[in-house]
Amino acid sequence: MSSDTLRYPDMKDTLRIATRESELALWQARLVQQRLETAWPDLAVELVGLSTRGDRITDRPLSEVGGKGLFLSALESALENGDADIAVHSMKDVPARIPDHMALPVVLAPASPLDAYVSNQYATPADLPADSWVGTSSPRRQALFRRLRPDVQIDFLRGNIQTRLRKLDDGHFDAILLACAGLDRLGMSQRISARLTPAQCLPAIGQGVLGIELRANDGDTREYIEALAETDTTIRIEAERAVARHLNGNCYLPIAAHATHDGIRLSLQACVAEADGSRVIADGIEGPVENAAALGAALAERLLAAGANEILRGLA
Repeated sequence: MSSDTLRYPDMKDTLRIATRESELALWQARLVQQRLETAWPDLAVELVGLSTRGDRITDRPLSEVGGKGLFLSALESALENGDADIAVHSMKDVPARIPDHMALPVVLAPASPLDAYVSNQYATPADLPADSWVGTSSPRRQALFRRLRPDVQIDFLRGNIQTRLRKLDDGHFDAILLACAGLDRLGMSQRISARLTPAQCLPAIGQGVLGIELRANDGDTREYIEALAETDTTIRIEAERAVARHLNGNCYLPIAAHATHDGIRLSLQACVAEADGSRVIADGIEGPVENAAALGAALAERLLAAGANEILRGLA
C-alpha cells in the first residue's frame, strides 16, 4: 500500500523520536527513523537524545536505584511534555505494565534473543577455570549462569557495551555476559565467544526486539507507526510479556521467557530462579498463535503453582 493511500489530511508532517544517547540506543532509534521515512516519504523524522538516570547511575545495581524503568522515565517524560512523539525501547527493558496514558502498540526488528558469553581467553563457559570472575548486571543472567557454572564468581558489571568490553579487556573479568543483539547491531559479533542456548541461559523477555511507545491518545502518530508493526514479532512478545504480567515481575528479577512460533503453533518456555541459581522453576507450553497471551498467562500460573511465588516473595 502506498503512503498516499495511508496518509490522512490532518496528520502531522514531523515525528520526533525520544531516545537514550548510548550508541546502541541511537542505532535502534535510527533504524526506526529509517523505516518511518521509507514508509512515509513526506514525513520528517527527528531524534531527540536524552540522558536517563539509568545511564548516569552506573556504580550500583539497577535493583537498588529503581530498576530498568529508570531507562524509560526520561523518555516517557518527553512524551508527556510534548517534547517527543514516540520513544524507542529495547523491549527487555520495558516493565510488564506501562502507565495507562501511554501505549506500546508496535514491536519490530527482532535480532537474536540469545545471551552472549564473551571472553578473551576461554572459548566456552565450560572452559572457564573454577573461581573465574564473570561480569554481568542482569539478575537473570547471574542466576542462570550460576546454575550452569556454580563454581565461578559473578560480580556486578554495568555501563554501556563499550565500557563493559573495556573492563573485560583490562583484565577485571575472565568473561562477561551481554545480549547478542546489541553486539550484532553494533558490528561487534566477532567479540561473541559463544551464543548461549536457551537451555544454558533462557533469554530475557523481549530480548532483541524493539518497541515503540507513544501517548495513548495520539491517534495521528499511531497511524504512522502502525505501518511498521510486525505480526510475527507481536505474537512472540504477547506471549512473553503475558508471563511477566501474571508473575507481577519486573526487569530486575530473575525471570525469563522465550517464545517461538511458525505462524500456526507457538512454543513458550519460561522460568523463575533463585538469585543464586540454587533453584529454578521452569516449564513450557504450546498452543495456537492466536492464544499467545493466554498461553503466557497459563504458563505463569503453572510456574506459580510449582513454587515460583515463594521465590518471588523472597526476592521482593
